[in-house]
Amino acid sequence: MIETRGLGRRYRGGWALRGCTLEVPAGRTVGLVGPNGAGKSTLLQLAVGLLGPSEGELRVLGGPPAARLARIGFVGQDAPVHRSLTVAEHLTLGARLNRHWDRAGAQRRIEELGLDPGRRAGRLSGGQRAQLALTLALAKRPELLVLDEPVAALDPLARREFLDGLARARADRGATVLLSSHLVSDLSRDCDHLIVLGRGRVRAAGPLADLLAGRDLEEYVLEQLEEAR
Repeated sequence: MIETRGLGRRYRGGWALRGCTLEVPAGRTVGLVGPNGAGKSTLLQLAVGLLGPSEGELRVLGGPPAARLARIGFVGQDAPVHRSLTVAEHLTLGARLNRHWDRAGAQRRIEELGLDPGRRAGRLSGGQRAQLALTLALAKRPELLVLDEPVAALDPLARREFLDGLARARADRGATVLLSSHLVSDLSRDCDHLIVLGRGRVRAAGPLADLLAGRDLEEYVLEQLEEAR
């Protein structure tokens, strides 16, 4: 689903990501972990075409990200939605902007979540806004769903509800999921593949069971990051 070779992105302050070579296999839920400043958001923004690489190669769904946007769903940090629009207006806008919009699925999910169609997004709770953003991403019927720490600001219950909803949606649709989080505990139950970033470079990548070999996930991640220092 994603292939990179020597991928890098440089800002004025230096390299946020460099020498990144990895593969994201199809049909998996992939956890992307690392400390703040490790390059997680940069990698995800490159993958969905919000940034261009400074060096290296990147292929998403077999081609450049900009040519694959209709097949990619993305939920950024803070679950971005239009605060002045109602829930129903978000669904209308999504239908107008996306060729393969799942109108019935989006409406059904809103009803299951108990979201008031007439309520403005700015008046929803953090958990409800995150669920609305996920609904919009899923309604695109994406082959690849990319989530950049969408639950970081949520309380434990809202975080669990969001991840449970994500797991159900993935089971129903079969999309590949790339989920960034600094909350390692959230990934141990939901992911079957892992990428560890540290200081802008890939420190480990592969099937979760193979990497851990019976060890605790948090302990393993800490070991990889210690070696990156």
